[in-house]
Amino acid sequence: MTDVEENMPTVQKSLRMPDGLARAITDAAEATGKDFTTLANELLAEAVAMRRCPGIAFMDGATGRRAVVAGTGVDVWEVMYAFEHAGRDVGRLRQAFPHLSEPQLRAALAHATCYPEDIHRRIAANDAWTPERIAAEFPAFVPPRS
Repeated sequence: MTDVEENMPTVQKSLRMPDGLARAITDAAEATGKDFTTLANELLAEAVAMRRCPGIAFMDGATGRRAVVAGTGVDVWEVMYAFEHAGRDVGRLRQAFPHLSEPQLRAALAHATCYPEDIHRRIAANDAWTPERIAAEFPAFVPPRS
């Protein structure tokens, strides 16, 4: 998600919201097994990130909620990973993602700049999937030897 850490100091604020919004957050919290405050904080952090980096959205997936290029399903970390492996060459990045527009690529790079810890954490998690780990955790994915 964003770099809102669970262990960061908190402040208590009173917040008035329309009844319908409070119900929607309550319903979503119940559906996800989270409490109201946790989900409201996550939603607020996402809203701040989307306002800070227009063109970015958040999606649920197998690895949790993550920043994506809006309307594409392409994870921001994937764009940054490709950018780093392209020697931070924007031309090579465009070649890696020809289906993304210049503003979409800029949005992804801006988000990665604003929230580097989240992006680096996701890249590290992806890099941890070595062939050996895949074979150990998912033996059905390993082709039989001939």
